[in-house]
Amino acid sequence: MSTPRAGYTLPVFACASAIAALRCLQDNTAPKNVQVELVRPPEVAVIPIEQAARLSPTTALAITRSDPGDNLDLTRDAAVWAMVEWQPRQVGMSPLELRGGEGIGRNQVAGDQPAIYAYARQILDANLLPHIPPTECLIVTFILPEGRSLATRTSNAAFGIVEGLSLLGTSGIAQPLSAPGQLEAFRQDLIARRDMHDGLVFCIGENGIHLAQQMGIPPERVVKTANWLGSLLVEAGLQNVRSVLLFGYHGKLMKLAAGIFHTHHHVADGRREILTAFCASVGVPSADLRIIFDSETAEAGLAHLRALDDRTGSQWVSQVYGAIAQEIDARAADYIRNHSDRTVQVGSLLFDRQRQIVIRSHIGKSILTEFC
Repeated sequence: MSTPRAGYTLPVFACASAIAALRCLQDNTAPKNVQVELVRPPEVAVIPIEQAARLSPTTALAITRSDPGDNLDLTRDAAVWAMVEWQPRQVGMSPLELRGGEGIGRNQVAGDQPAIYAYARQILDANLLPHIPPTECLIVTFILPEGRSLATRTSNAAFGIVEGLSLLGTSGIAQPLSAPGQLEAFRQDLIARRDMHDGLVFCIGENGIHLAQQMGIPPERVVKTANWLGSLLVEAGLQNVRSVLLFGYHGKLMKLAAGIFHTHHHVADGRREILTAFCASVGVPSADLRIIFDSETAEAGLAHLRALDDRTGSQWVSQVYGAIAQEIDARAADYIRNHSDRTVQVGSLLFDRQRQIVIRSHIGKSILTEFC
């Protein structure tokens, strides 16, 4: 099997469009491609420019097309626009202002700020700031014409991102996480980290990795798994890993409590059924079971349990999610034992869309204390 082709993350194409538009303002040329300093990793990417034009003496627009490599990424070929505009810089004004236009999501958790995250800001600073005169402010507005419709096919809303996509990533390289050949790369990463530590943290995606870093978990312990939790849990057993902390969004990890070890929604979903079943198992009233079963998302089900606790003084969240976390731990440990004939201590930590911890299992607490 050939090695999957890596591509670039969405912030790289946004930055490339901004660079091309700025070049139009500076010398009235429409570049065929631009060089983007990725910062992480410290490499230069050459990004093709689809269109670029000066709209006025102070405004220009450029367009790129997203190329995430051999990945089942819904942004493939999506147009990424950047419009740049000069304004005189006033005292106290930042030289670079980033705005979210149509198709860029709003972060409800952060007061409806545009969903332009730290890595995107970092590479835009690195690539644009050196070209902004001391007397000018450059306003950059990003537009994803298909962003609003594409967002309906993601879990963005579960993390408070509405009406569009995020300029999210921790690196400029888009690893082909959904391509089958990438599983081998994940295995090799796990093995390399096992050489440093016999206790690891499994994070499905960027939200978990970001929160793990905030909590002080050493990055060298963190293994990104995408949706291949089952395969990598077995690999952890084969590599004699002593303990694994499953660290993830509750709507993903609760699937393990039902024995679903590939968590992509195309393979299996069942979140509302799982949540409702665990609610019933600890005695949540039948009227509330119907509400939870009818909830569109696991996040909505969690919100109902929290509202019920606030209203009645009950502790349904801790009871329900405590039972879910305990079952995740047990099922994951059994899965490893059944497929590798090894014993690995497995704990879990589940967080919500605001990256607030919902529950730590008993084993998860113990592992986390050891790691931090």
